[in-house]
Amino acid sequence: MVEFYRKKLEGGECMSKKGISLLLVLVFFSVSLSGCCYFSAKKEIKNAQNLLEELKGAGGPTKAPYEYCSAEKFLEISRMEFAENDFKHAQGFASRSKAAAEAGLSEVKKR
Repeated sequence: MVEFYRKKLEGGECMSKKGISLLLVLVFFSVSLSGCCYFSAKKEIKNAQNLLEELKGAGGPTKAPYEYCSAEKFLEISRMEFAENDFKHAQGFASRSKAAAEAGLSEVKKR
Protein backbone atom coordinates (compact mmCIF):
# COMPACT_ATOMS: atom_id res chain seq x y z
CA MET A 1 0.00 0.00 0.00
CA VAL A 2 2.81 2.42 0.84
CA GLU A 3 4.45 1.75 -2.50
CA PHE A 4 1.26 2.87 -4.25
CA TYR A 5 1.55 6.40 -2.79
CA ARG A 6 5.26 6.62 -3.53
CA LYS A 7 4.79 5.65 -7.13
CA LYS A 8 5.14 8.56 -9.56
CA LEU A 9 2.73 9.00 -12.41
CA GLU A 10 4.30 8.16 -15.70
CA GLY A 11 3.15 9.06 -19.18
CA GLY A 12 -0.10 7.40 -20.17
CA GLU A 13 -1.40 6.98 -16.63
CA CYS A 14 -4.71 8.56 -15.67
CA MET A 15 -5.40 11.24 -13.08
CA SER A 16 -7.47 10.26 -10.10
CA LYS A 17 -11.24 10.65 -10.25
CA LYS A 18 -11.06 13.36 -7.61
CA GLY A 19 -8.62 15.41 -9.73
CA ILE A 20 -10.76 15.07 -12.84
CA SER A 21 -13.90 16.06 -10.92
CA LEU A 22 -12.20 19.16 -9.55
CA LEU A 23 -10.98 20.14 -12.99
CA LEU A 24 -14.45 19.75 -14.51
CA VAL A 25 -16.05 21.84 -11.76
CA LEU A 26 -13.52 24.64 -12.31
CA VAL A 27 -14.09 24.62 -16.06
CA PHE A 28 -17.87 24.68 -15.59
CA PHE A 29 -17.78 27.68 -13.25
CA SER A 30 -15.39 29.66 -15.41
CA VAL A 31 -17.54 29.12 -18.52
CA SER A 32 -20.80 29.91 -16.75
CA LEU A 33 -19.46 33.11 -15.18
CA SER A 34 -18.08 34.41 -18.46
CA GLY A 35 -21.40 33.68 -20.15
CA CYS A 36 -23.29 35.77 -17.59
CA CYS A 37 -21.09 38.78 -18.29
CA TYR A 38 -21.57 38.34 -22.02
CA PHE A 39 -25.35 38.39 -21.93
CA SER A 40 -25.67 41.19 -19.38
CA ALA A 41 -23.26 43.37 -21.38
CA LYS A 42 -25.12 42.65 -24.60
CA LYS A 43 -28.44 43.57 -22.97
CA GLU A 44 -27.00 46.78 -21.50
CA ILE A 45 -25.61 47.81 -24.91
CA LYS A 46 -29.00 47.21 -26.54
CA ASN A 47 -30.76 49.31 -23.87
CA ALA A 48 -28.22 52.12 -24.28
CA GLN A 49 -28.68 52.03 -28.06
CA ASN A 50 -32.46 52.29 -27.69
CA LEU A 51 -32.18 55.27 -25.34
CA LEU A 52 -29.70 56.97 -27.66
CA GLU A 53 -32.08 56.54 -30.61
CA GLU A 54 -34.91 57.95 -28.51
CA LEU A 55 -32.75 60.93 -27.57
CA LYS A 56 -31.83 61.47 -31.22
CA GLY A 57 -35.50 61.37 -32.22
CA ALA A 58 -36.34 63.93 -29.55
CA GLY A 59 -33.83 66.40 -30.95
CA GLY A 60 -30.99 65.56 -28.61
CA PRO A 61 -28.13 66.61 -30.93
CA THR A 62 -29.34 70.23 -30.89
CA LYS A 63 -31.21 70.51 -27.58
CA ALA A 64 -28.78 68.53 -25.37
CA PRO A 65 -25.54 68.25 -27.35
CA TYR A 66 -23.25 67.44 -24.41
CA GLU A 67 -25.39 64.55 -23.18
CA TYR A 68 -25.96 63.28 -26.71
CA CYS A 69 -22.23 63.28 -27.56
CA SER A 70 -21.38 61.63 -24.24
CA ALA A 71 -23.97 58.90 -24.72
CA GLU A 72 -22.83 58.29 -28.28
CA LYS A 73 -19.13 58.03 -27.40
CA PHE A 74 -19.70 55.83 -24.35
CA LEU A 75 -21.76 53.48 -26.51
CA GLU A 76 -19.01 53.42 -29.13
CA ILE A 77 -16.39 52.55 -26.50
CA SER A 78 -18.71 49.91 -25.07
CA ARG A 79 -19.01 48.23 -28.45
CA MET A 80 -15.23 48.28 -28.87
CA GLU A 81 -14.72 46.67 -25.46
CA PHE A 82 -17.38 44.07 -26.27
CA ALA A 83 -15.61 43.24 -29.54
CA GLU A 84 -12.41 42.67 -27.54
CA ASN A 85 -14.29 40.28 -25.20
CA ASP A 86 -13.95 42.61 -22.23
CA PHE A 87 -17.57 42.22 -21.19
CA LYS A 88 -17.31 43.78 -17.74
CA HIS A 89 -15.92 47.06 -19.07
CA ALA A 90 -18.35 46.96 -22.00
CA GLN A 91 -21.24 46.76 -19.57
CA GLY A 92 -19.85 49.65 -17.53
CA PHE A 93 -19.50 51.94 -20.55
CA ALA A 94 -22.97 50.96 -21.78
CA SER A 95 -24.49 51.90 -18.43
CA ARG A 96 -22.67 55.26 -18.57
CA SER A 97 -24.10 55.74 -22.06
CA LYS A 98 -27.58 55.00 -20.73
CA ALA A 99 -27.14 57.50 -17.91
CA ALA A 100 -26.01 60.21 -20.34
CA ALA A 101 -28.92 59.48 -22.69
CA GLU A 102 -31.39 59.60 -19.80
CA ALA A 103 -29.92 62.93 -18.67
CA GLY A 104 -30.26 64.20 -22.24
CA LEU A 105 -33.88 63.10 -22.43
CA SER A 106 -34.70 64.88 -19.20
CA GLU A 107 -32.92 67.99 -20.50
CA VAL A 108 -34.92 67.87 -23.74
CA LYS A 109 -38.20 67.49 -21.83
CA LYS A 110 -37.37 70.55 -19.71
CA ARG A 111 -37.22 72.76 -22.79
